[in-house]
Amino acid sequence: MTARPDSDAPTSPAHADSAHTPARVLVTGADSGIGAACAVALAGPGRDVAITWHVDEDGVQATAREVRERGATPHVLHLDLTDPPQGTGVVDDAAAAMGGLDTLVMCSGTGTATLLVDLSYDAWREVVSVDLDGAFCCLQAAARHMIAAGAGGRIVAITSVHEHASRVGAGAYCAAKGGLGLLVKTAALELAERGITVNAVAPGEIATPMTGQEDESVLAGKHRPGIPVARPGDAREIAATVAFLCGPQAGYVTGASWVVDGGMLLMGPMAGSHMDSDDWRTP
Repeated sequence: MTARPDSDAPTSPAHADSAHTPARVLVTGADSGIGAACAVALAGPGRDVAITWHVDEDGVQATAREVRERGATPHVLHLDLTDPPQGTGVVDDAAAAMGGLDTLVMCSGTGTATLLVDLSYDAWREVVSVDLDGAFCCLQAAARHMIAAGAGGRIVAITSVHEHASRVGAGAYCAAKGGLGLLVKTAALELAERGITVNAVAPGEIATPMTGQEDESVLAGKHRPGIPVARPGDAREIAATVAFLCGPQAGYVTGASWVVDGGMLLMGPMAGSHMDSDDWRTP
């Protein structure tokens, strides 16, 4: 097969967007943990960063202060994705406040620690509504704004290692994150010609309130023998990967799931042959 000469190369936004820099950013779930770290990592002089919160208003105000300290203008919005269509309205509000939207990072999430046979339908629906339905609404609305602007864009979804591997007691969470991973791939296919990349970042155990920890040092008293690097991750380590995917160097990356887990997923066969307790059967 003969390569097409450069003179015949397409002139779509997919080509024009190779130098994308996030200027009008929306980060959902930015009141703590990974979302807060992503908002700060994407803040910079002259940028606008919209950040959402659900229950921790003090937390999102702390994030806003850090965003402002980095020279960006914060825009704080409330978002409750147990009512997924709120995602559409909040994306529209953020775009209106910033004069447009070129970058979306979806960090809102919730989960359970309940065996499937004991999981109520209401609990199932809450997790799937927030983690999958809400993400769909936000992604769709953001894509529409980016398409209308015609300048490309970046969309990143925070999934989980449980996008790729199941966990006892996390049936709804695994189903939602697995579904979100495939939604990312479909969106990447459909939006590529518009110059919009869509990727997932799949964290392992990160020291945040979501894992029953605080945003604290991962080096002190945090030994994890089941993780090759032997510690939890830091939210800023996830944010660094997100910042890369949102920046100009990642113009040729789309439809990917970037696992950031200290090697946790590599332990599957090793854990199976070396564990000497049935404790894992209990959430």
